[in-house]
Amino acid sequence: MNITITTTDNSQLEHINFDSIPLGRTFTDHMFICDYEDGQWKNPRIEPLAHIPTHPAAMALHYGQAIFEGMKSTLSQKKEPLLFRPMENAKRLNESARRMGMPDFPEELFVDGLKALVGVEKGWIPPGAGSALYLRPFMYADEPFIGMRAATSFKFVIIASPAGPFFSKPIKLWAEKEYIRAASGGTGEAKAAGNYAAAIRPTELAKAKGYDQVLWLDAKEHKYIQEVGTMNIFFKIKGTFITPELDGSVLHGITRKSVIDLLRHKNFTVTERKITLQEILEAAQNGSLEEAFGTGTAVGIAYIKEIGWGDNTIPVSQEHPVGKDINATLNDIKTGGEDPFNWMLVTGNKLV
Repeated sequence: MNITITTTDNSQLEHINFDSIPLGRTFTDHMFICDYEDGQWKNPRIEPLAHIPTHPAAMALHYGQAIFEGMKSTLSQKKEPLLFRPMENAKRLNESARRMGMPDFPEELFVDGLKALVGVEKGWIPPGAGSALYLRPFMYADEPFIGMRAATSFKFVIIASPAGPFFSKPIKLWAEKEYIRAASGGTGEAKAAGNYAAAIRPTELAKAKGYDQVLWLDAKEHKYIQEVGTMNIFFKIKGTFITPELDGSVLHGITRKSVIDLLRHKNFTVTERKITLQEILEAAQNGSLEEAFGTGTAVGIAYIKEIGWGDNTIPVSQEHPVGKDINATLNDIKTGGEDPFNWMLVTGNKLV
């Protein structure tokens, strides 16, 4: 489908200080929108960022049919805007859509929409190390109807926000024993908005205790590690990297997948399996827990220094973490360095 582009006459770019970007509060001049009506996607377009009229009975507001993705665009050394594995996000969006009873969005149009929007907004990509243009594709049910069934009309939208580095220092996790993130048969592996709504209160409680994020445990026994609030998680024990298996309750992280590939490329052993928190506690006590980090689009790699678990504190070694090398390699790939996996997509709109 052809994408219609209408640009603003009043850009806010000249007012942006890339050295001081309020997290998640600064947005670019334009957005991509596409409508689902009569069983098909129609009218893909880029237009000036503005409020979207929404009926108070829009089904997403009442029944939660809303999903999203998170991505970043960076600049190469040649000042070319780059996208990191966008087709993986397109595939995952559709996996989430199917679980939530929503229509697939054409994957080629997903990527074309991203390329077109980044091409229009390339001047908004921050130049600083660890910074990027954060991209938020999302889909929601906008049919005005009060009734429990799948909606028949939807909107797919992409907005963009310049962002600096998220976590600049190692973080502390609180292992949650009461609240859960996901259960078998639920929506844990979908990137559904409601998953994050349910995480807000436990996250605030963890922060009140002095922790940065929640470490989620399984819903049945509260002993198996699933993931962190906004990240997947890795542990290095006796030289082997271990990460929770994708059992239907864990998000299929694209950074997670990429880190596994990079670790194996660098000849490390990576095992995907069930991990108990007790195992991590014992590894810390006997000195075999060598490293732990979280992975995600927003954070890249976030180093973990401590896990709180009831009356226990699990310290994590900060000596010679392999994660630092993996993070440096990942950042180099994202800024136009050697890319042995062909992960990066050049948008074709060079910044001049």
